[in-house]
Amino acid sequence: MTQFLGPVMLDLEGQRLTKAEKHLLMDPAVGGVILFARNVENAYQVRKLCTDIRRVRSDLLLGIDQEGGRVQRIKEGVTRMPAMARIGDQFAGDPSSGLTLAKDAGWLLGMEMAACGLDISFAPVLDVESGISSVIGDRSFSTDPASVAALGQSFINGLHEAGMAAVGKHFPGHGGVAADSHVALPVDDRPLALIKQRDLVPFTQLATQLDGVMPAHVIYSAFDSRPAGFSPNWLGMLRESLGFKGCIFSDDLSMTGAHEAGDPKARASAALAAGCDMLLVCNDRAAALEIVEACQGLQSKRPAKLRYGRARPDVDALTALGRWRRTHAKLEALAN
Repeated sequence: MTQFLGPVMLDLEGQRLTKAEKHLLMDPAVGGVILFARNVENAYQVRKLCTDIRRVRSDLLLGIDQEGGRVQRIKEGVTRMPAMARIGDQFAGDPSSGLTLAKDAGWLLGMEMAACGLDISFAPVLDVESGISSVIGDRSFSTDPASVAALGQSFINGLHEAGMAAVGKHFPGHGGVAADSHVALPVDDRPLALIKQRDLVPFTQLATQLDGVMPAHVIYSAFDSRPAGFSPNWLGMLRESLGFKGCIFSDDLSMTGAHEAGDPKARASAALAAGCDMLLVCNDRAAALEIVEACQGLQSKRPAKLRYGRARPDVDALTALGRWRRTHAKLEALAN
């Protein structure tokens, strides 16, 4: 039987569920939970928290941003991942070993996050760095679109080997603007042809391999006056021209880049109308409650397909795997 989930993915206050959160998670409009650093002590505590969440609702999709480098919420009990640009550097010097390391990194990340009780990490970053972005930078594999696509493909293959879904971000590419959409609404005024030749290359090549995509809170003025996550034109291109069949996650609707769409309910409505399947609402419980209320009766089967479907590995048992030990050593060395 196909399972459906409500469209709201929200956050938690701390490292343990509160009584109010348990009540909120029972709302059928809630379909997922995203963890942040404030929710994390170590890998074992995250596993317990995920278990506690599933005791309340076994079907919820549990996610985290665990990319490596400066975006790594779980730091104790798992591998310290390098920024993806370090893997890109290795690829530039030795393409074969770079691709192998990208695949092994995706596999290790998938195994570790599964062991922590999570369903997805919002990775890989498929933005092409241009040397001007304050928020992307070394989160990107490379300044070269073909390299980002090649390394992204290997990373996705590794995640899939571990049984974990791959969520690419930030469509159609956040690397060409200086402003940070967490605190501003960036506008990318470059011609559409240039965006297609550069930023869209990884998404064009990998759309059919990805299980999820997160669009950017960026306006690409040559194509649409609305940010990509609120744009039926951009998300229509993703579905129709690029052939993407998976789950579209809005980026956090509490970010400044999303405020242009209006109040919380208006933002949710605009994202859903554009084609988003799941709405992230973080660091603003009042907004989350408004959006949960506005999304009553709405459900989708796409988010449910991203849940981790295998028997979960044990955190401590991973060290017995030769592939984990080799990859862990390489990644920790690069992180240093």
